[in-house]
Amino acid sequence: MVSVIIGSQWGDEGKGKITDYYSKKADMIVRFQGGNNAGHTVVVENKEFRFRLIPSGAVSGKLVVIGNGTVVDPKILLEEIGELEDEGITVNLRISDRAHVIMPYHKLQDVLEETLKGKLRAGTTKRGIGPCYQDKVGRFGIRFVDLMDNHVFREKLEMFMGMKRKLFAAHSEPFDLDVNEVFDTYNEYAEKLRTYVADTSLLINEAIKEKKNILMEGAQGTHLGIDHGIYPYGTSSNCVAGAACTGAGISPLHIRNVLGIMKAYTTRVGTGPVPTELEDETGDHLREKGGEFGTVTGRPRRCGWLDLVLVRYSNRVNGFTGIALTKLDVLNGLDTVKICTHYEYNGQKVYDFPASMNKLAQCTPVYKTVPGWDFDPEEVVQKGYDTFPEAAQKYIQFIADHLKVPVYVVSVGPARHQTLVRKELF
Repeated sequence: MVSVIIGSQWGDEGKGKITDYYSKKADMIVRFQGGNNAGHTVVVENKEFRFRLIPSGAVSGKLVVIGNGTVVDPKILLEEIGELEDEGITVNLRISDRAHVIMPYHKLQDVLEETLKGKLRAGTTKRGIGPCYQDKVGRFGIRFVDLMDNHVFREKLEMFMGMKRKLFAAHSEPFDLDVNEVFDTYNEYAEKLRTYVADTSLLINEAIKEKKNILMEGAQGTHLGIDHGIYPYGTSSNCVAGAACTGAGISPLHIRNVLGIMKAYTTRVGTGPVPTELEDETGDHLREKGGEFGTVTGRPRRCGWLDLVLVRYSNRVNGFTGIALTKLDVLNGLDTVKICTHYEYNGQKVYDFPASMNKLAQCTPVYKTVPGWDFDPEEVVQKGYDTFPEAAQKYIQFIADHLKVPVYVVSVGPARHQTLVRKELF
């Protein structure tokens, strides 16, 4: 059985924690898109693990897979493997031989392009993810299968670095990379990672035939995706459930569940319009109490009320079978809580998320206001769902009714045990 975990907002919804929880009953956990611009945090027995590339299920000692749809910085990957091994965790990892490799020139190009874009810059992490995907689509990328072959790697590296040198020269920018140094460094990476590289599509499909439980872990969020996100202010990969098929090499017929991860409020890192953003004391409350600072960048996140226009669109393009509602505890202590049900634009009601960023920037959120609540997360965990205050239960039910999707999980804290599961995936 294949289940896919997808962020329903702008990333940072808590996918790592939910993946870690459901990985207990999974046989394999697969990353299928994105790169080390994605940060997933897992807390187990007061120990915090921060992942950028390795699937969150690694803490459970499960087989974890980096699929062909990802782009991989081998230096960062080796660091993550080392960090886990230092904690006594054996990393049972496979990397797709078709996954593309982030090169040093991709990082330089990322910085250059962000500078040139001016007000249209995406606010990238400058880790080379976008330029690596550009080269993949342009058909002059380097895959792991190329990296494993010295002759192929050398030939491609010399050709591509020559192309990049001309690109930088055209913009009168320095290109201080030596082909021999890059070749030697990446050859060292290749030897350290060689035993992990495999035909992961074959591996995953064999597991499907054996009726094993497979968990697909999405990165970022639907509204950061290249096709369905707030273009051009998002990332360079598709962040929807369909990407699990292309990014892992499986048929869509195998997907049984699509779990949308939704924070109980809205956050965003980077530029672009955020209709429900709060630049007041409530916004500060959400940021401080929710620890809303990026796992990868440390940047403060923009915070606001829950935007159901945003999530409805995500539900449409993903087909959620269930919702995992996270960080409900962060809303504790507020007198009232607001939920955006639609926008207003030029006097008209807008129920569907617009493609135009100019239009989105001019949309005014229309809210439903509900009573606030307060609860002890540990008491709720110990005594069960019915311990939630009535106002919190009504908030959860309003979301489920509005989206016409059941809430499978409610998370009330960062730790693994602070999770109330109403329906299992496996």
